Amino acid sequence: MDISYHKVFARNLGRDMEYKRYGHAGRPVVVFPTSQGRFYQFEDSGGAGALAEFIDTGRIQLFTVDGIDTESFFARDVDAVHRIDRHEAYFRYLREEALPEFLETAAQANGGRRLKPLFSGCSMGGYHSSNFVFRFPELASGVISLSGVYSARDFFGKALDGDIFYNSPLDYLPGIVDPKLLARLKALRLIFCCGQGAWEERMLVETRQLEQILRDKSIPAWVDYWGGDVSHDWPWWHKQLAYFFGRWLDDDLMHRLD
Repeated sequence: MDISYHKVFARNLGRDMEYKRYGHAGRPVVVFPTSQGRFYQFEDSGGAGALAEFIDTGRIQLFTVDGIDTESFFARDVDAVHRIDRHEAYFRYLREEALPEFLETAAQANGGRRLKPLFSGCSMGGYHSSNFVFRFPELASGVISLSGVYSARDFFGKALDGDIFYNSPLDYLPGIVDPKLLARLKALRLIFCCGQGAWEERMLVETRQLEQILRDKSIPAWVDYWGGDVSHDWPWWHKQLAYFFGRWLDDDLMHRLD
């Protein structure tokens, strides 16, 4: 497996940000870490290995991004406005700096063909990947979110003032009425999965709430619930990653999506 490490100064964050790339060709996939995780977590936890078949055959190339949860969602002793401002700066970094670099690298590897990225993550990474795709659907081909949360309430409380609201999908998605935005969301390929075992209680509740909202908005999505033995942990996420990426990529090949 081709693996490379990168460290670049992020002007939107005012500091260096790191990421790793896995693979030599294929659709770009942006992977977010779990709670307070780093760019190397996906490899260290076995996630990259679970997708080795797709990486080594040139079907996907992963870009595992760094997180800043310790400065935003989990910095509970810091003012909420500063915390959400820091998160918004993180999303600007992704949109304006990281993503263009990833897509240029991916296009060069694909003979100049530019493919929209797939976003993915487990747990908090499922939240970040889904929130990013819901907010900026024009930048994505879809999302595979495993055991995600979809509300900002547990991190910022019930007020959801200012930009906090626009980072709480369970709260902002019901209010989307713009036909162009809805059309973009409906064109995405959305996959959400949650187990029904240990430590999945909150994620299960929010996944069901998200499923209902998407159904009410007529936004197609595959929402899958695995059994009562399926816990909130990497061994199960490895199985889910291999399964859902395989299904997503088979559909990708069939439809030859941009």
